[in-house]
Amino acid sequence: MENSIISITFLLASVTNSFAQLSCCSNPPSTTAFALFSHDKKFVASHLDPEPFTLTNPLGNEITFKTPDDKQGYGYEIKAQKPTNNYVFVIHEWWGLNDYIKQETEKIYKELGNVNIIALDMYDKKIATTRDSAGKYMNSLKTERGEAIIKGVLTYVGSKANIATIGWCFGGGWSLQASILAGKQGKACVMYYGMPEEKQEKLKELNAPVLFVFAEKDQWINKDVVGKFETNMKTANKTLEVKKYDADHAFANPSNPKYNKEFADNAMKNAISFIKKELK
Repeated sequence: MENSIISITFLLASVTNSFAQLSCCSNPPSTTAFALFSHDKKFVASHLDPEPFTLTNPLGNEITFKTPDDKQGYGYEIKAQKPTNNYVFVIHEWWGLNDYIKQETEKIYKELGNVNIIALDMYDKKIATTRDSAGKYMNSLKTERGEAIIKGVLTYVGSKANIATIGWCFGGGWSLQASILAGKQGKACVMYYGMPEEKQEKLKELNAPVLFVFAEKDQWINKDVVGKFETNMKTANKTLEVKKYDADHAFANPSNPKYNKEFADNAMKNAISFIKKELK
């Protein structure tokens, strides 16, 4: 499947019997489609297990908020030093909200200046330490639960909040979904090699311009996927900027064998500039 889009048909054929009831015509949500990569051995093998890491002297605090499915949502929040309605939602990779993501959240906070920033926990306090557990957690997250977590944090920050979102891989797709759910409150969306939304009815709800970080050697979120996203965004009359890097999937993750520091630093510089410009 290298250099061509991995179709939903192929993905559904490769998964376990628990997905047998889904047909190639069922058109599952983009978040479900990405989760099916957890059954692709090459995708799983491309992610090294993270080294143990503990964040010391954290800047933020753990938070809990209500979600509309009568459960609790969780996150890591760093409040602005001065009152502001500007918020950034950070959405983790398939490992979960671990200390690496909290550290990255703190870096973004320092770069952006006076903003409130919340790293969302899409796994409900489960953190993967192996590739197998990461795939299991990513695959087990139902779209309805993910949306409930985002709706819960939107209520937590309030209707006056200006919201930017950023995420990587699994979190890249959910960054877009969070911006869609934010509606007119959405001001900026950064997606690192995440699964785009295809449905026009959902893209039409998007208010935020999107910066898409594209790894040109990515076998999964490849040029066909990104090209289709560009077409769909143009049809929906939405703003999309694609930053291309001669790199592979997860190149911005230091624990990944395809990590490229030069490209990762440049991508983050562009992401910070983009969010600053849109949040003003």
